Order: sequence, then C-alpha cells, then structure tokens
Amino acid sequence: MSDACGCGHDEPAGEDEQAPGQWWQVRELQAAAAAAVFLLAAYIVGWAGGPQRLSLVLEWIALLIGAWTFVPSTLRRLAQGKIGVGILMTIAAVGAVILGEVGEAAMLAVLFAISEGLEEYAVSRTRRGLRALLNLVPDTATVLRDGTPATISPAELAVGDRMLVKPGERIATDGVIRDGRTALDVSAITGESVPVEAGPGDEVFAGTINGTGALTVEVTTTAENNSLAKIVQIVEAEQSRKGDAQRLADTIAKPLVPAIMIFAAAIAILGSLLGDPATWIERALVVLVAASPCALAISVPVTVVAAIGAASKIGVLVKGGAALEALGRVRTVALDKTGTLTANRPAVVDIATITDPANDPAGPSVEASDLGSGVRSPEQDRVLAVAAALEAHSEHPLARAILTANGDRIPAAVDVQAVPGAGLTGLVDGRPARLGRPGWIDPGPLAARVAAMQAGGATAVLVEDDGQVIGAVAVRDELRPEAREVIDHLHRGGATVAMLTGDNTATATALAKIAGIDDVHADLRPEDKARIIGELRKDRFTAMVGDGVNDAPALATADLGIAMGAMGSDVAIETADIALMGEDLRTLPQALDHARRARNIMLQNVALSLGLIAILIPLALFGVLGLAAVVAVHELAEIVVIANGVRAGRVTALPPAPPATSRRPTIQQAV
Repeated sequence: MSDACGCGHDEPAGEDEQAPGQWWQVRELQAAAAAAVFLLAAYIVGWAGGPQRLSLVLEWIALLIGAWTFVPSTLRRLAQGKIGVGILMTIAAVGAVILGEVGEAAMLAVLFAISEGLEEYAVSRTRRGLRALLNLVPDTATVLRDGTPATISPAELAVGDRMLVKPGERIATDGVIRDGRTALDVSAITGESVPVEAGPGDEVFAGTINGTGALTVEVTTTAENNSLAKIVQIVEAEQSRKGDAQRLADTIAKPLVPAIMIFAAAIAILGSLLGDPATWIERALVVLVAASPCALAISVPVTVVAAIGAASKIGVLVKGGAALEALGRVRTVALDKTGTLTANRPAVVDIATITDPANDPAGPSVEASDLGSGVRSPEQDRVLAVAAALEAHSEHPLARAILTANGDRIPAAVDVQAVPGAGLTGLVDGRPARLGRPGWIDPGPLAARVAAMQAGGATAVLVEDDGQVIGAVAVRDELRPEAREVIDHLHRGGATVAMLTGDNTATATALAKIAGIDDVHADLRPEDKARIIGELRKDRFTAMVGDGVNDAPALATADLGIAMGAMGSDVAIETADIALMGEDLRTLPQALDHARRARNIMLQNVALSLGLIAILIPLALFGVLGLAAVVAVHELAEIVVIANGVRAGRVTALPPAPPATSRRPTIQQAV
C-alpha cells in the first residue's frame, strides 16, 4: 500500500505470515462481506416495515465492521502527515452519521473496504519467492584445511579458503579456479544458455553447477556477499522502492482531500457568520458527502479486477492494480535473451563437412528445420552420427541437441571418456573418434566455417574420425518463431526495445539482428542488468522481461517486471509484477495493449468521478440538492462507472502460435 493511501497495513507481513492464497482469506474482503450482510439485513427490515431501531442497529454494526478496515490505519497515517482517499472517506462517513444517514455511511465503508481488499489480495504475494534462492546454495562445502578435506557450512567459508568441487556439485560461493577444467552451468547467474568452458584463473559464482571436471576453487567472497546475496539485496531494495509508489486514486486524492476539507470548513465558518449556523453547517456536511469519492474509490478496483481476470484468460498473471496501471504506461521494453526471446532449447543449426565447396563462411548451410527432418548429405549424416555416438554417453546440454538432430541413427561407441573442458574421446565403429571445442581439435580447412558459426551466435563442435577432422556441428539456442513478430508489434506501438543478456556479444548481436533489435547489451551479470535498467528508466517508463534467477534484480529495478512463467524460476515469477504463464511471447504485446485499454477506462472513470464531484458540490452548497438527492446521484454514478469498468474484462484470444519448425535464418543469414 502506498503512503498516500489512507488505509492498509502499516507494516509488511512478517516472515512467517503467509500471504492469502484465496480472495476470501483477505481480512478486508471478509469484513466487507460481513458488513454487507448486516447492511442488507437493515435494508430488508426497513423495506418490510420492521422496527426502525433494529434497522438502525444493523446499520451501525455494518458501519463499524466496514470502518474497522480503514479508519484505524487512516488515523495512524494522518498522525504521520500522510493523506489519501481514506481520510476523505472517513470524513464523509462521519458527516453522513451526523446528518442521520447511518446507512449511507455504512455503504461508503463497505465499498471502500471492498476496494482495499481487492488491492490487498492482488499485491500481497509478491515477496515470497526470494526464499527459493536458498535452494541454489548447497548445504555444505568441502574445503582444504591443513591439507585435509573438511566439510563445513557455506557460512563458515572465508576469503582464501580452497574449495573442492566435485562434478555435478553446486559451487557454494564466488571464487577463482586454481586447478582443474570443466564446463560450468552458469544459467542461474548469467543466463548463459550453453555451459561455459572454464579452467585455472576463471571466475566462478555461487549457485553455478560444476560439469564433468573436479575443481579446486579459491574463495573470493563470503556467503553474505556473494552473487546470490547481491541478487537478494537488490530485489529487496527495489521492491521497497516500489512499495512507496502512489496509486492512481491516491495521486488524485492527495491534493483533493485537503482542498475539500478546507472548502467545507470555510462554508461552515463563513455561513455561520453571515447566516443561520445550523443551515450552513448542515450544507457543509452535505458538501463533504457530495465530495466523497465513492465512484472513484470503487471504479478503479472494479476496472482492475475485470482487466486482471481477462488477462488471466490469455495466460497473463497481473499482480494488482499498480502493476496493471504500470503496464499501460510502458514505453521501453528490455528483453532477456535466453528463455525469453529464445526457448532455451539449443538445437543443431548447421553442419559443415570437410567436402563442402571452398569451406568458407559463404559455403552451403542447412537450416535447423531441415537438419531436424533429415534433409542432409551423406557426409553431414556421418558427421552427426559420429558426434551422436559419443554424445550418447554425455549429460552435456549440447548432447541433447545433437542426439535430437540425429534421431535414432546412433552407431555404437565404446571406451567413451570425457576430457574436462575439452570434449569426448572413444571408439566408433572400431575407429578412434573425438568430439570437442576448437583449440582442442584443430579445425584445419574448416577454420573459416567454424569462425562463421561462432560469429552467428552458435557453439561450434568439431568431429574427428580415425584421426582426421570430418566436420563441425553448430548448436544454437534459436529465437522463438514469433520473436520477430513480437518485436515489430512493440515498435509499431511506439515502444523502444533493448536486449539484455549474460551471453557473449557474438551470440547476442547475431540473434538481435534476426529479431530486429538494435540496442544490445551482452556479457552481463545480474547487477549489470539492474544497472542498465536503472539507466533506461531515466528516459522512459521501462519494463524488464526475463525468466531466471539472474533476471530478478533487473525485474525488481525496472518500473515494471515481467516474467516468462512457464520457463521461469520461482524467484523471477515472484519478483516480477507480471508473469506470462505460457511460452507464446506474443502475449507480451497483447498484454501491453490490454493494459493500455484498461488504463484508459480507469482514466475515464476517474474523470467521470471528478466531474460528478465538481457538479454536486455547488448544487449542495446552494441547497439545490439535499442529502438524499446527493446520495442517489452517487449511487447512480457508481453503477455507471462499474459498468464502464467491466468493459476492461473483454479480451480477444490470440490465433494459434506459429509452429516451432517454421524456417529460421541460417548461420550465414545471421552474420
């Protein structure tokens, strides 16, 4: 809740306090429902000609229950000099009671309690995901103490300690490799889609998964200052900043509330000096009721609930009215690459053979869709078959891509051994074979083709059969088939688009060119992404779209965080304000268009509510309308703005997504 709001909780939920899982578990909505029951009972008693005293008692009970949800916190905030809609609603309810309209006061309280309850439900669960970060840190770490391995808690690690990291283990804190070579899964920290080869002198980060080689790592940061700790610190700080942001209704209420109070007081004082005090005090109270933002208080939450409900039908989770309003204001969209623009499923996109004409970057290239369907030359089949035979014995992510491209045609391989940080060796069809990175295997005449693969954003793997290089396989995390369409839609809508990624510059630049993105930032760590988002926010209202733990600081730093939910981590989803729950990136521009329409409806309702107040105040001031007429007009206005707000619940489903096998640019087209 914002400070401008005259209601809500003063303190955030404690660590052990669970956010409400269902709307009926929200205290404000529970109180509003109970108050509404008593108020309805009072109306029924009155309509049935029952005892007036009983009807009045029921109205008082409804008023007290509804007022409990916002009056105490309103008074506490008022004592701190914070003014919002709540103070005006409180004064209007008091004025109605003074004029003998307890039922009207109860109705105001019920409506406002509902609006606050809806807001509370929508935003109460945004902080829980940070605990998931703890799962990325192992419970224990092995260190060398006096030359002997010892198992300790990561919290006991000190700068200078030597950690022993076995294959498959997570690294407990940041450090530098002193001995050993391996392939590191750094996706949790940098978003790199393909494991990174690392050896002595290379940095490693907390939460990174070691590949096939045993490592000795010198600790460079303690547990409380490592990469994951920095992520938590940035997220908590930025979420705190967001908690101070004002909501639309409160922004309007801040100048409106004191102006109305001063105006009503002036009416009572001047009227009493120049005429009958009783008449002018009553008119001042009627003016207060006329100025009560009943329609304003209910119209925005109704629009928000309708729009959020509609968004959920298209796979967009919106966390509250503030997030919806912010989504409608976005003018710059920063996109993570891996898992957002791409599907985070590396695929074989090119196969070079030793018999290719000229073996230069302009030589023949086969598209990923053709490779997957088996449209290959016999030489390419042989290169892929030997690679698949060796990779069948590996758990490397590149292995899955090669095996998928090769299908079931896998020759037998024996004596397969992994060479940490280099590749695989073994016997295929009785002949020695190797597969590995350039440098470990000399590319020879394939050097130009390998360079083209790498410049095109792919990882190149060389294949050697019986001592001779026979080809190279390019593996790349391909763009989602709808990515270019999405970027074009964003540009047509007036948004600027940037790519932020932990991947290398060559990969990022190549894929950004295909997608139509000009502003590219690569080789970024989480804190770098957050810093760049901070710079973008200075110029235009900025949204960050990401899917992993490494994106959490940027998601929190942005004016609006959007997570790709189906592929995203719990931390990213909980940190973000919006989550795209499916894998179709086209829901991003659709969500932006939907939010802009909803925000326009909100502004219409606000304008109608303020216009109504502007008309009612002079009519009440000069006695043209009495309390009953003012109340009737308010109720009619509420019906109108609610009906208008419900329009935000309309949304059109997207047509079927383009097939994943649609033809994509080749390595040559990318460069």
